[in-house]
Amino acid sequence: MERKKYLRLIIFIIFCNINIYASNKTEIYKAYISNDMNLWKKTIDQMNQQKIKSNEFRLELLNYQYGFIAWCIGNKKKETAEAYIELGDANLQVLEKSNAYASYVNAYKAAFYGYKIGLNTLKAPFIGPKSIDCAKLAMTQDNNNPYGYIQYANAQFYMPAVFGGSKKLALEYYLKARNLMERNPKETNENWNYLSLLTMIAKSYTELEDFKQAKTYYEKILKIEPNFLWVKNKLYPELLKNTK
Repeated sequence: MERKKYLRLIIFIIFCNINIYASNKTEIYKAYISNDMNLWKKTIDQMNQQKIKSNEFRLELLNYQYGFIAWCIGNKKKETAEAYIELGDANLQVLEKSNAYASYVNAYKAAFYGYKIGLNTLKAPFIGPKSIDCAKLAMTQDNNNPYGYIQYANAQFYMPAVFGGSKKLALEYYLKARNLMERNPKETNENWNYLSLLTMIAKSYTELEDFKQAKTYYEKILKIEPNFLWVKNKLYPELLKNTK
């Protein structure tokens, strides 16, 4: 009898955790498509306050911190970005020590090195190679993990050509990441990372002046998510205006 009660308790806890993960994912997705960064910040702050964090939960939180930091840097919120980089680094250290999700850890390490360069370009010669090395390691550790490919592509996309960056190479790796994501329905259903990836593919085609493919991708994005405001109100209209 006691064993049955214990099993019911375990099942109940697992069920609650699944619901919490689903809720967080949905909130972040809503925040991303509507550009509601107050909701994004509220969600990750609530997650961070949870005292008991499994490795899976911590990895999910790290992904949302990673997305929030990118927005902060893009919107010149340096102090906020630095604070959340510190929180993200703490999660990375825990995951690295536990030997959990090694490929994902190195993918996010690559991203965080990139963020630190974004906040201080003088660091580029010193930690830029570390970012690329971590992205390469992530791909080697798990060649089915799209996030390693995304980080390598990001490094190529944002690195000036004079220092070895290549929009063409970035596109190649973004497309590899897309193929990997699209093999798994969980990666494409209400996933801000998937929409972000498709957007970077469209932006890469724009940079390479392949406006027809860029248009195709923006239309694909809006078919998947008609309410994605960044694409709907800014990126797609800008492309149409500039290619008339």
